[in-house]
Amino acid sequence: MLKMLSTQIGGLLKRVATDQEEAIEETARLLAQAGIGEGFVYFACFDELKAVEVNAMQAAEPFQQLRPFTPEANISDIDRVCIFARTAHDPNALKLAQTLYDAFIPFAVVASEKVENAGKMADLAYTYISMDIKKGLLPNDLGERIVLPHTLTALFIYEAIKMSYDEMVDGL
Repeated sequence: MLKMLSTQIGGLLKRVATDQEEAIEETARLLAQAGIGEGFVYFACFDELKAVEVNAMQAAEPFQQLRPFTPEANISDIDRVCIFARTAHDPNALKLAQTLYDAFIPFAVVASEKVENAGKMADLAYTYISMDIKKGLLPNDLGERIVLPHTLTALFIYEAIKMSYDEMVDGL
């Protein structure tokens, strides 16, 4: 089972790296607008994807110019936000996206659905990155699909964004 799991996760991450390369680069560029200027970057992470913000803030190499996101955060048009949600249809993530959109604050979204299936979220976002998780990676004894690696995939995407972001911000 472990070999099957590693094969499936490797395939998922490779697919994300290939299919989302341009969106990842665009997202890094969007966030760098705040990182290079006087703004801040906020990660609004929902459910288990809060692990991305914890990692970004407390890792050995923290994300530069990152501030903790709270509903009370005073976000302005010089700041940038990246929303991490398991699904593009998460009501709390959609509410935040609409608020940011209405305030003319550019933001990025990382969610499971492909852009064409992300609905309103993809329409509102400046950039959209798909984790491409439709169902579990492996079948169990009952024939159900298990293992939904949202956190692992989001952390992989975070690291890819961070590498490009750091190049842009440090390259000044």
